[in-house]
Amino acid sequence: MTEPGQYILYLSETYEGTVHDKKICDIEEYSFPEKFLLRYDLGYIGYNPENATIEKPHKNTKLKPLTEQQKLENKTISGKRVSVEQAISGVKRLRVTADKIRTYCREFRNSVMKIACAIHNLRVRSHVRAYTCTRASLNFKL
Repeated sequence: MTEPGQYILYLSETYEGTVHDKKICDIEEYSFPEKFLLRYDLGYIGYNPENATIEKPHKNTKLKPLTEQQKLENKTISGKRVSVEQAISGVKRLRVTADKIRTYCREFRNSVMKIACAIHNLRVRSHVRAYTCTRASLNFKL
């Protein structure tokens, strides 16, 4: 779970094998604060936690194609989810999280993910990252 600024708020324990994210949500039984806005993609269809307002994209089918309004809403929702995907890629900058960890020690794998998320959060909140660099400020001559 992340906030719009890519800061990671929650990390679940690791699970062996290929366990779907929705199944992890069902196992973990997350509790959300009152009136929490939850954005998720189509992989979580059927997940309906208490106290959360859900914002999910519309699903396209052969028999019922999306209207232009629904396509526009999907585009808006996916634009808001970009920060989540960028947070995931920020964690995967540490190659040890992106590659396969060849150890059976669950505590080690959990520690690796916690450290990677902590480094990502440090990078996100760093004052060095707060600068803005625009093309106009660099005075490029084309």
